Amino acid sequence: MAPGGCAPPHWLCKGTMLAGGVLAGFSVLSLLTYGYLSWDTLGSSLEETETTRAKLGEEPEASAPTSPPHIVFILADDQGFRDVGYHGSEIRTPTLDRLAAEGVKLENYYVQPMCTPSRSQFITGKYQIHTGLQHSVIRPTQPNCLPLDNVTLPQKLKEVGYSTHMVGKWHLGFYRKECMPTQRGFDSFFGSLLGSGDYYTHYKCDSPGICGYDLYENDNAAWDHDNGIYSTQMYTQKVQQILASHNPRTPIFLYIAYQAVHSPLQAPGKYFEHYRSINNINRRRYAAMLACLDEAINNVTLALKRYGYYDNSILIYSSDNGGQPMAGGSNWPLRGSKGSYWEGGIRAVGFVHSPLLKNKGSVCKELVHITDWFPTLITLAEGQIDEDIQLDGYDIWETVSEGRRSPRVDILHNIDPIYTKAKNGSWAAGFGIWNTAVQSAIRVNHWKLLTGNPGYSDWVPPQSFSNAGPNRWHNERVSWMAGKTVWLFNITADPYERVDLSGKYPDIVKQLLRRLSQFNKTAVPVRYPAKDPRSNPKLNGGVWGPWFKEDQKKKKPGKIKGENKQKKNKKKTSQKKGQSLHCRLHLAGR
Repeated sequence: MAPGGCAPPHWLCKGTMLAGGVLAGFSVLSLLTYGYLSWDTLGSSLEETETTRAKLGEEPEASAPTSPPHIVFILADDQGFRDVGYHGSEIRTPTLDRLAAEGVKLENYYVQPMCTPSRSQFITGKYQIHTGLQHSVIRPTQPNCLPLDNVTLPQKLKEVGYSTHMVGKWHLGFYRKECMPTQRGFDSFFGSLLGSGDYYTHYKCDSPGICGYDLYENDNAAWDHDNGIYSTQMYTQKVQQILASHNPRTPIFLYIAYQAVHSPLQAPGKYFEHYRSINNINRRRYAAMLACLDEAINNVTLALKRYGYYDNSILIYSSDNGGQPMAGGSNWPLRGSKGSYWEGGIRAVGFVHSPLLKNKGSVCKELVHITDWFPTLITLAEGQIDEDIQLDGYDIWETVSEGRRSPRVDILHNIDPIYTKAKNGSWAAGFGIWNTAVQSAIRVNHWKLLTGNPGYSDWVPPQSFSNAGPNRWHNERVSWMAGKTVWLFNITADPYERVDLSGKYPDIVKQLLRRLSQFNKTAVPVRYPAKDPRSNPKLNGGVWGPWFKEDQKKKKPGKIKGENKQKKNKKKTSQKKGQSLHCRLHLAGR
């Protein structure tokens, strides 16, 4: 973004929106029997695939790019902002470093502070306030999922001939079969439905006595794959198999949502080799997990090249939220952590790697948000974005590929009307414009405003990951000011959020509070239902999976009809208020 302070009122109207514990060892027997499909061990199955193609007159490598491009979106889980080699980490990530250096590094890139919100915004191009997922994450026992009236990215790509496949973590709800990945646009799904679980057994307990198996192939439990294979390696095997069996002349969309590096902190023993010197045990385990993930992504890249996809492919890498220092992650020098609206919770590692980029080997410092991938990728795929879909994302391909200015000048990080733990918040503190008890955060140009309780707010420096003592860390802890529920920062000048300017620039605070208020008028009701005892895996063969049956829908038609009616009403409202809000506000002089 251009240097300087807040721009005149046109900043509201700029651009066009197109829119337990660790398993340190891994048995040799498991590796030999079910092991990671390296290029040596892939062996005959892949050679047979290439032989079959040769008999059919197909070339194993597609030398001439076809249109539209193959799209590979890799989403890491809980990777901290510092946790990549090119951000100064002590953890070695040679693959990520190389792919980013040869592509475009996104150094002003934002996601959401938790798993479900980021995934929902990627797949719909919409803010949480427009899908009802404003609060927390979708819990395993909740009758909740990404609302069915939201069109998804794979659905739009299928319309223009893409083969769509998902491997990894879903975490967008599964209480009804209609919520499953295969019902939301994916031709195939292999992975987990929940937010976390054991990397080897694929088993998850939500609470005492509420436990089950969580590994799926399409719509059924993948018992045949219950071989104790580490999930990062198992998911990579699946990706390799998909690429080997698909015809590279047909466009493919691969969504690879790795479980790593989310807790529990587990990794095969060999990946600890270079990190014995890290004294903090959680950091050491985390480093091993990230090293395994980096190797996995190298194998995915090699598969793209080997099977003829690479020359006409776009590979996007992103973390879903900031790191969790208590679980080994690091966001230094950013403030806060996963689950917070400080920069450490929402500013992410991200890059684009593709032979199709015009400005390879560059750094993009323009504002980019995870919702932007939806319109960007549909446009690259030569698809159509329906006029009645009110998107919050922008097409940012020219920004990334050619270094042009971003059409995005603001981000609604979120408005969570349920999270009101800021007991001292009030309408008075919000100048009568906004109740500052409500947790919210917004970025407009250089300015960022937070209200309510933004979450864990410390700076956690690298020293806290050693035995040097906690003094340095304690010196970075925040002494809370009684009654404080509003913060203002110039993120361009102060990316580490050390100087609160809310008292110095009250007029800017008021402008951003008004922007929050206008956004809030477009919000749909929060979806965060109570847990349903019928979700217990014991009632479903020991497997986490859909539990809401057709006969149950017939017994309680009123609730479902009411829900659908509410959705329809809200949809009509959002069509009137969505994307054009920027310009209408400007024209109205607000």
